This record gives sequence, structure tokens and C-alpha cells, in this order.
Amino acid sequence: MPRGSAKLTNARRGEIIAACKELYKTMSFKEITIKEIANYTSFTRPSIYNYFETKEEIFLAILQEEYELWVAELEDITNGNDSLTKREVAEKLARSLEHRQLLLKLMSMNHYDMEANSRMESLVEFKKAYGASINAVEAMLKKFCKDVDQNAFIYNFFPFIYGIYPYAVVTEKQREAMDKAGVNYDYHTIYELAFTSALKLL
Repeated sequence: MPRGSAKLTNARRGEIIAACKELYKTMSFKEITIKEIANYTSFTRPSIYNYFETKEEIFLAILQEEYELWVAELEDITNGNDSLTKREVAEKLARSLEHRQLLLKLMSMNHYDMEANSRMESLVEFKKAYGASINAVEAMLKKFCKDVDQNAFIYNFFPFIYGIYPYAVVTEKQREAMDKAGVNYDYHTIYELAFTSALKLL
């Protein structure tokens, strides 16, 4: 890590992360390289390695950021409401995930590679954000759904959300292939899938 203030370091990391996020809007995970990210920033390729050792580590930082944003929204829901019905909890959980499409995309498509190719210190920081998301959901259940088995909900809902993105976000090529294969599939949105699952578990 280069010398300098923590504020400057965080700003430089933030620029790299923001560039990677922009590239990910039009390029695939495999297509994006450190060189591509450098071309999109004020950094040279060697200088990026002062902040991130691998491309996967940059993506892990994005995923961590997305988890932190999700946690903030969940905490706002819990702190901003005196009471909610189970249906309302399911609705708000589903909306919060609908707002985090990038989180769902990364979770479903590149999670293993990101974790496997990141330094332990980066992985630990990411796991803290992941753990905070579990705690935030548990806090919602404790306040609004006291009769619900929290462990059962967590161990069913969290694995489920890892698979939402591929079912909800489908390319035209995929749709065409499904049609040609004769597969009758009823497409649903992120909100619809998350709401239905959460409500059943509650």
C-alpha cells in the first residue's frame, strides 16, 4: 500500500472501483482487465497494483460496497418503522434487493473467483460487510416477525438470493434459445422472486 493519508488512499481506491463498475456495465467480468481499468482512470497499470493485487480484488471491493449499501437500506427500514406486517417485511426486503441489481449479479456470477483470488485482508473486510447484512435482516425479524425462526429464514433466504439474478435478468439471446428449445418459462422480476420467497419463509 502506498504512503499517504487514509483519505487520499480511499479516494484513489474509490476511483479504481468506480472505473471498474462503469466498465462492468458494458463488458463481462472476463473481458475486464487491470489494463482496461487503468485506461479508464488516471492511474497506470502498475500503480493500480499498489491498491489492489488482482482484478478479482477490485470486484470484491465492489461487492463489499454493494453489501454496505444494502445494509444501510435494511437498517433504515428497521429504524424507520414502528411495526410492519409479514407481508410488508417481505415487500420491503424485495424492494431493497431490487435496488441492488449489481449485488445480485456479482453474487450469482463471479463470487467464487472474487474470493479465491483476493488477499485475506480484503476477504475479511468483505466478510464483515456480508455478516452485517445477515445481522440487518435478523434485526428486522426480531422487531417485526418475532415468531419467525430466524436461523431457518437466514439459511433459506440467503442461498436463494444468490440465484435471483440469472432468473430475473435474461438477455434476448437467452429468451430466443428458450423459445427454440420449447421451454415454457414464466419470467419474473427481481422484486417478484424475492417477495414470493420471503413471504413464504415468513
